[in-house]
Amino acid sequence: MREIWIEKYRPRKLDEVVGQKHITERLRSYVKTQNMPHLLFTGPAGTGKTTCALSLAKEMFGEDWKGNVIELNASDERGIDVVRGKIKDFARTSPLGGSDFKIIFLDEADALTPEAQAALRRTMERYSAICRFILSCNYSSKIIDPIQSRCAVFRFSPLTADDIREYVTHISKKEELVIDEESIEALVHVSQGDMRKAINSLQVAASLDVPIDIDVIYQTTGMARPEEVKGMLETALSGDFLKARALLDDIMITYGLSGQDIIKQIHRSYYELSVSDSEKVRLIDRTGEAEFRMVEGSNERIQLEALLAYLTMIGSSHR
Repeated sequence: MREIWIEKYRPRKLDEVVGQKHITERLRSYVKTQNMPHLLFTGPAGTGKTTCALSLAKEMFGEDWKGNVIELNASDERGIDVVRGKIKDFARTSPLGGSDFKIIFLDEADALTPEAQAALRRTMERYSAICRFILSCNYSSKIIDPIQSRCAVFRFSPLTADDIREYVTHISKKEELVIDEESIEALVHVSQGDMRKAINSLQVAASLDVPIDIDVIYQTTGMARPEEVKGMLETALSGDFLKARALLDDIMITYGLSGQDIIKQIHRSYYELSVSDSEKVRLIDRTGEAEFRMVEGSNERIQLEALLAYLTMIGSSHR
């Protein structure tokens, strides 16, 4: 268990990347021509942006890839000095191994300050003959328009349940884990399209050195079982507010959840309740208000109990 599985099982080639076939096909065309523009990878966390960038570099440069690639995490080094220092120094030097250009990979580029992005724009222009940039971000709206216009944009989508299920099963077999289908489905539910989260959750569960079941998955990931959250909401709708409040206590204590954790799961459970669409709209509107108040510093328990009370009132209107 010394090795981090997300790195151990990271795909090394574009063909091995999971769930982004439409993107890897376009990237392979750059490998064939041995040329590429500046690239902007944008999308949710854990969907393969970093993996695609590194796989592209390895296939583009072969054994010389480490000398022709620099990887910087912009969330750590986000100021203008990084652009004027590290990036510019690397961009000035000639490529190794007879390559026509080098690659600068800026991960989490949306963390760069506006001033750093403005300086980066000029650097991208000046050194484009011997240097290509790959920028990775979760929110493309935080990248200034002049940089976006200089890049070919690749939009990564969350991975499907089938993609995550297949890869988690593959890792489980490689690591010889004792895990049932129900637990794999729990990992799919917990990950919400984030492969990194699924793999890390599996490794944490495996570290306990016990057979992996659904209870282990939810306890190690800090999420309540969906059926328990749904049961709490249905209890409130049935008119038993005090019992619903007691179930809320049990869930928060058992799984160690904060108010913001549980309210996200409450939101996901609304779509499974047997109430009308108009009532679901009202519930989501009230939940958004409660979540905003929590973020602003309101008491979590009061907001959650107020939400259960609102569910109880909706339920009473049907009786």
